[in-house]
Amino acid sequence: MNFRISLLLVISILMGFQGISSQNSNDSSFSKIDSMIGLPDDYGSTLDHLLHLWALQQMDTTECNSGEPPLPVSDSIYKHRLSQIPCLIELPYNSTVRSFIELYTVRKRTQMEYMLGISNYYFPIFEQALDANKLPLELKFLPIIESALHPTAISRVGAAGLWQFMIPTGRMYGLEINTLVDERLDPRKASNAAAQFLKDLYAIYGDWNLVIAAYNCGPGNVNKAIRRAGGRTDYWAIYPYLPLETRGYVPIYIAATYTFHYFQDHNLCPAIVKIPALTDTFMIKQRIHLEQISAVLNIPIEELRWLNPQYKRDIIPGDLKPYALTLPVNYSSIFMQKLNEIACYKAEELINNRRNEIESFRSTSSAKLGSSKNVTYHKVKKGETLGGIAAKYHTTVTNLRKWNNIKGSKIKIGQRLKIIR
Repeated sequence: MNFRISLLLVISILMGFQGISSQNSNDSSFSKIDSMIGLPDDYGSTLDHLLHLWALQQMDTTECNSGEPPLPVSDSIYKHRLSQIPCLIELPYNSTVRSFIELYTVRKRTQMEYMLGISNYYFPIFEQALDANKLPLELKFLPIIESALHPTAISRVGAAGLWQFMIPTGRMYGLEINTLVDERLDPRKASNAAAQFLKDLYAIYGDWNLVIAAYNCGPGNVNKAIRRAGGRTDYWAIYPYLPLETRGYVPIYIAATYTFHYFQDHNLCPAIVKIPALTDTFMIKQRIHLEQISAVLNIPIEELRWLNPQYKRDIIPGDLKPYALTLPVNYSSIFMQKLNEIACYKAEELINNRRNEIESFRSTSSAKLGSSKNVTYHKVKKGETLGGIAAKYHTTVTNLRKWNNIKGSKIKIGQRLKIIR
C-alpha cells in the first residue's frame, strides 16, 4: 500500500471510518432527496465568470444553429437516456438530477455551449491521465463541476485550477506550488495528480459515487456521513449527512454527463473557440517573462497565459530548473531562432526589476498583514480581457469593475486598472 493511501486511511480512521463497501442505490432512497438542494460552493459564480474568459472572447461561432430549448422532457425519457450511456459509474435519476439537467440545458445554455466547445481542448488531456491510471474515462466530467472548465478558477477557500486542488492535497500529489509557479493550474500535471487521487480514493471506497463525493468534500466528511448513516455505504443513504454543498455534487455530475451526451437533443451547439489545436512544448532553462515572448513573437499575451496558466506572475523561472513552455505549434521554429532575442528583450524591466519586486514582496508581506490594503496598477495590453486580468491577480471581474468604475466588459489598450490586494 503506498504512502498516499495510508495517509488517506489515517484521515478516515480519525474521522470515524468504518468498514466501507459499495452497495447499489435503489428507487426508494430517491424519495428522501431534497429537490431544493443548491449548487456546489462557488459554482454559480464560476459559470457566470466563464463569459469573461479570454478563450470565450475568441469564440468564432457555433457548430450548428442554436435554437430555443425544446419542450419539457419527461422523467421516463431522462431515465431511459441515462441508462443508455456506456459507463462504469452509476447514473441514477431523480428530481435533483432533473433540476441540474435543466440548469445546463435551459438556464445556463450559453455557458454550456462554451464548455462543450472548450472541452475539445481539455478532454483529451483528462482522458490521457485517466486512461494511464486505468480509471473510467467518464471521470473527465468532474472538472465541469469543479471549475466549469475555467483553467484558473480559484474558490473562496483557496482551491485552484480545473481540478480544484487545495494546496496541501496538491503538494501531497506532487504539484509544485510557490510564489512563481502553481501547478494546480497546469492542465496536464493537475490531471495526472487528480487521476492518482481518484485512484487512491477508489482503493478505499470501491464505489464511484462515494469516490466522487469524497473528491469534493474529502474522505473524512464522507466517512463521518457513513458513520452517521449507521454504516450504510450507499451514496443516497449517506446523502442527508453530507455537507450541504456536496449533496448536489453527485447529482450535478450525473447531469453534466447526461448533457454532454445528449446536448443535440436540447438544441445546444458547441462553441468554436479559436485556441491552438496543436501545441509544442519546450523545456526552458533560463528566466523568461511571457511578455518577452509575446512581444518578440507577436503572440497575444492572453493566449500565452491560457496555454501556460501555471506561471502566476508570467515568469518562467528556468534559471532554477527546467520548466515547460507551451506554444502554438506554428511558432515552434521561430521561437528556437529568436530565443536569445526573447531573453534580452526588456530584460532589465521584466526580469531584474520583477525579481527585486518579488523579493520585496516576500520580505514585507508579513508586515503588511495589519496595515492598509496594497494598491497596484495594471496597464492593459493588446489581447487582454477583464477575465484574464482578474485571474492573473487572483480576484474577480466584479472587483475590477468596482475598483475602476467600469460598466460592461470593454477595456482599452493602455488603460490603467487599479488592483487592490
